[in-house]
Amino acid sequence: MAEKTVIITEPTTENSVVTDARGFWEKYSRPIIYVGGIIIIAILGWMAYKNFIVKPKEAKANDAIFPAEGLFDKMAVTGFNKDSVNIALNGGNLGGTNITGLLKVMSTYSGTEAANRAAYMTGASYLHIKEFDKAIKYLKQFDGNGANQVQGKANLMIGHAYAEQKKTDDALSYYKKAASADSKDEAFASDALLVAASYAEFTGKTKEAIDLYKEVKAKYPSSNAVQNGDIDKYLAKLGVLD
Repeated sequence: MAEKTVIITEPTTENSVVTDARGFWEKYSRPIIYVGGIIIIAILGWMAYKNFIVKPKEAKANDAIFPAEGLFDKMAVTGFNKDSVNIALNGGNLGGTNITGLLKVMSTYSGTEAANRAAYMTGASYLHIKEFDKAIKYLKQFDGNGANQVQGKANLMIGHAYAEQKKTDDALSYYKKAASADSKDEAFASDALLVAASYAEFTGKTKEAIDLYKEVKAKYPSSNAVQNGDIDKYLAKLGVLD
């Protein structure tokens, strides 16, 4: 819940306005006090909820997810084998370390940032073991909350999952979303846009592929694909000669 901001304006010196305001206050003072009291109680209730329920829940969730996050980071480097993925998702003991599964973190600590991170890792894990429906489900649950590069990567993985299912329109849509999620990160954005262009070409969407290749060239002239001449080669192959 967003915190409420109260704006206090300076009183006017115009007598008519003061009179109107005094009359309004006299007439509606009890309802205003009543509503104001409800608002104050609501704010205090939210503060109590945040301090005594949300924060401890977040702390417990972070403790619970920590071993699974460590395993996920390790898999990202060494590879996503099914045994490790199974432990990351469902929990277990690995090398003497008890791991709470990511699925349990999401169900037990729903609404926490840890559960949100768990959705990302769960989706990525399912993608690597080719369970594409589950990958899409959990990656769509993830919310980057302003971390645009991570959101872009989630969108890219959703695109990959749809591409594996041969759902070309959905795949292309998410590749484009990946490219637009963080346009300030030119390296990632240009690579994601290039993936979209290549996929459009691969699936026979020639006009769209040309438009996307041109977009890479126009938006990201300093990207490797433009600088080394690859974009011009791709366009030439599609019959576009500058």
